[in-house]
Amino acid sequence: MQDHQTYMHRCLELAKHGLGHAAPNPIVGAVVVWKNQVIGEGYHRQAGLPHAEVEAIQSVKDYSKLAESTLYVNLEPCNHTGKTPPCTDLILRHKIPNLVVAQTDPNPLVAGTGILRLRKKGVNVIEGILKKEAWELNKRFNCFHVNKRPFVLLKWAITRDGFIDQIRKPGEAANPAWITDEFCRSLVHKWRTEESSILVGTQTASLDNPRLNIRAWKGRAPLRLVLDRHKSLPAHLNVFDQTQETWVFTEHDIPSKRNLRYFRIQADKNDLPQMMQILYEQNIQSIMVEGGAELLNSFIKDDLWDEARVFTGPISFNKGVSGPEFNFSPEEKIQTGNSTLEIFRK
Repeated sequence: MQDHQTYMHRCLELAKHGLGHAAPNPIVGAVVVWKNQVIGEGYHRQAGLPHAEVEAIQSVKDYSKLAESTLYVNLEPCNHTGKTPPCTDLILRHKIPNLVVAQTDPNPLVAGTGILRLRKKGVNVIEGILKKEAWELNKRFNCFHVNKRPFVLLKWAITRDGFIDQIRKPGEAANPAWITDEFCRSLVHKWRTEESSILVGTQTASLDNPRLNIRAWKGRAPLRLVLDRHKSLPAHLNVFDQTQETWVFTEHDIPSKRNLRYFRIQADKNDLPQMMQILYEQNIQSIMVEGGAELLNSFIKDDLWDEARVFTGPISFNKGVSGPEFNFSPEEKIQTGNSTLEIFRK
């Protein structure tokens, strides 16, 4: 069992390299072990490229050893043809006798059929090794397929006296007052590369005029989402600059442009479930919500969140916009830059 966990830990380490690149596919690592020696490794680098099992098997120098090997993988091998052939075919073709899996695949296209097929063909399959860790690693993919909606990550910064912003009026030429330092802001940009999309509301788009890009980190920029029910935001804002794809949710019928797409939501219904349904249908697996108190409170009130990351900075505003009503206990508390970072998981 200890050996199984050791090799599965390595799978999880390898899988992390695909974070921010593999979506909408899961992040997966694979390790081939022959007589207690690692003879092959791989991970899924990007959607459309070979899966982790393929990478690991192809890295083996002596294929004759595969018939006496164990393949470790943190997610059940696929059993269907998508952009690449089924990994179960590859495992059977090389006569790999043993497979150790952390979790089954919740995608209805797989959902246990990969393991079932391999067992029927005589492969010894062990399931559930580091299942909890594997589930957490693929929380976006798992949430999307289990809950039929994107994974929702809430993020905000708050002063030590409980405010997330100073009092500002729309159109007021005032830059946002930074609560955290440059290190924390760079970390947030790193987080953006790991999520499929990033959402702000009308107030934040108007007052902060954010670019919602990753200028402080290297990676893939998220899809920008803006909730603008009444089409009140001016076209000159950074989120509409068409240099990066932006989707706008509004009650109006508006034709789309290059890198600027409009989605109609109904005025007499709650906007968040409508947005979640649209994003699910569009195969968007995760959202990072960086809005103001009103938008954050809406997600919290609707119980529509999976994780929250909250910075508490070292400064005070004395008065301002109060932080979200969030009466939960953090799972982690970390000193990050000049701030304390608390991480909440539901």
